[in-house]
Amino acid sequence: MKTAGHSEATTRRGLELTPFRGLRYDPDRVGSLASVTSPPYDVVVRPDGLHHLQSADPHNIVRLILPQAGTPSARTEQAADTLRRWLAEGILVADPDPGLYVYEQRDGDGMLQRGIIGTLRVTEPAEGVVLPHEDVMPPVVADRAALMRATRANLEPLLLTYRGDGAMPPGTTPGTAAGAGMGTAAGPGAGTTSGVGDDTATGVGAGTTTGAGVGTAAEVIERTASRPPLLATTTEDGFRHRLWSITDPVDLARVQTDLAGRQALIADGHHRWATYRRLRLEHPSPSPWDYGLVLLVDTVRYPLRVRAIHRLLHGLPVADALRAVDGLFRVRRLDAPLPEALAALADASCAGNAFLLAGDGAFHLLDRPDPELLARTVPADRPAAWRSLDATVLHATLLEHVWRIPEDSPAHIAYIHDTAATVEKAERDGGTAVLMHPVREEVVRDLARQGVTMPRKSTSFGPKPASGLVLRALEI
Repeated sequence: MKTAGHSEATTRRGLELTPFRGLRYDPDRVGSLASVTSPPYDVVVRPDGLHHLQSADPHNIVRLILPQAGTPSARTEQAADTLRRWLAEGILVADPDPGLYVYEQRDGDGMLQRGIIGTLRVTEPAEGVVLPHEDVMPPVVADRAALMRATRANLEPLLLTYRGDGAMPPGTTPGTAAGAGMGTAAGPGAGTTSGVGDDTATGVGAGTTTGAGVGTAAEVIERTASRPPLLATTTEDGFRHRLWSITDPVDLARVQTDLAGRQALIADGHHRWATYRRLRLEHPSPSPWDYGLVLLVDTVRYPLRVRAIHRLLHGLPVADALRAVDGLFRVRRLDAPLPEALAALADASCAGNAFLLAGDGAFHLLDRPDPELLARTVPADRPAAWRSLDATVLHATLLEHVWRIPEDSPAHIAYIHDTAATVEKAERDGGTAVLMHPVREEVVRDLARQGVTMPRKSTSFGPKPASGLVLRALEI
């Protein structure tokens, strides 16, 4: 038996995805499936979004992924106690057989994404199997590690991407896909709950494949998605979610064989993957901690959207931020609505580094940074593609040297995915919103393959999996 430390593998191994017994809400015990889901923990806008989710249903998953109490230890113990209680009361129930889960998301504009949820062997970056592309904040990793230790569970899947061999599904265009119809679940035990959209969930046996046909992981996923799902629900953001289970040994083997030679990029969940790595090293192997819960999406078939993550600078009024950059960047005031201001940011980003400041009722476009300033503040020991990133210039030049704001201090900076919410909070709190333009996916992937990580919170890939549809308890 190996011991903690986990020596480097001597032979190259690819993605090792294994079945597990998923924990799912009993739809008869909650108000609706939609009302107990949540965005990933780091996407929830706090405090407003947190309060909204808590009030949606007393069993909303946010009570596990973002517990609220006076101290860090009290928060993690509260989450552990809540999970134990929900299991004892039958709020969360384990599926009878281990399986992989096909997960589908569709929005009102026809965008379709499908992937597969399972437990993935945790690897180190040096193995070149799972590639990170962003740095992480140690306090966040410590927080997530404490939560996972206390609950002994993976409460929400990471989002990873890989490049399959097949073409996009027929009728697919980037960001959309054509696929199986949106039928609701059927079969013994099927039941309907009220909520946002028409939630459906089925009893044991429904939504499970039986091993017909042949093919790659992509073909197994598409064939599975043509059958009645385990659950279907529409969340208040307009996304329709469906979930199926794959339990047939032949189909499981096909998926695992196809993925075994592949490499994945972390699209969302760098802190949770770093947490998986930390906890794996803390436990003698083999153990359940050798694996972590992930959603794998083939971006050849289902290209992800790439969006920016914005910054909210607490305690820095816009006027002070602008005075500090005077003479270092070109600054233009934009008296325009948010969509027009973002369009101007996109245009400026084509020519070089650009940022949009907000918080005083207007927008201020920063571009054309002083080349001497960049040469003095941006590290020269990284590839040119890294040095020219907006996130690099923001963190190395603006935050560190111009505004003197520590990037890992929650008292000084918040990272927010929602553009409008960032602006609203800045205007309400008297801070400065720094709006970013998204980086291209190929830049992210190329840097990751070189082993170069981008500054923390540089990208937001999506759509992200909803938290609360399927969980993993390590001891089930």
